[in-house]
Amino acid sequence: MEIHSKIETLTCSEVSISMAIWAIADLHLSHDQSKPMDIFGNAWENHAEKIAANWCCNVDEDDLVIVAGDISWAMQLPEALADLGWVAALPGRKLLVRGNHDYWWSSISKVRAALPPGLVALQNDHFIFEGWAVCGTRGWLCPGEDGFDEEHDEKIYRRELGRLKLSLDSALKAGQKRIIAALHYPPFNRQGDSSGFTELLERYGVKHCVFGHVHDEGREKLFQGTRGGVTYRFVASDGVDFTPVLVV
Repeated sequence: MEIHSKIETLTCSEVSISMAIWAIADLHLSHDQSKPMDIFGNAWENHAEKIAANWCCNVDEDDLVIVAGDISWAMQLPEALADLGWVAALPGRKLLVRGNHDYWWSSISKVRAALPPGLVALQNDHFIFEGWAVCGTRGWLCPGEDGFDEEHDEKIYRRELGRLKLSLDSALKAGQKRIIAALHYPPFNRQGDSSGFTELLERYGVKHCVFGHVHDEGREKLFQGTRGGVTYRFVASDGVDFTPVLVV
């Protein structure tokens, strides 16, 4: 599948990193839908072309790219195939995590059966790459976040904690000790308070956690760095110049 003809004219510096793991979130693709993203700001103009160009300049075919949610605006799985095929055509192997706007993501068995070669969907389990186990889940708003509803959000928050624990348990049972966690939502609120997610990550000895989801000005206040032994990285595409972020 052709990614974009303009990529052929681009040049980029040669970077040699053996078997690297990258992450990016919030691709918000819409090849089969009319969903222009530039209504959310000029930075989103031709954003898919930016992602493809930056991806091709950094990621090698032997690398892994974690795509942490909000992949496609499609509502049904068949409508998402063009977007999934576009991602599959980019360099590297891709590990997908569901985002809150991935309405096309139905049962995990149907999703996995429909994925093009080179794409893997993560749900309640883990994926091993070069000695690293990647675990994850969608996540949800954390307590203390503006708008957190204890009746509605608490239930989903607890369910997502359970899914993250299932994923981490699967890695632990397989004897994996080097773990990367991928969530779509930040694992804490805007104040950076500890949450059930951060407690799980620390308890299981997770080394790296990537997340996205946030697009407003509040993203500047999101915690990034290392605490409790976990290094947190924000990887929403518009917050990282539409460029995959090197994790390890």
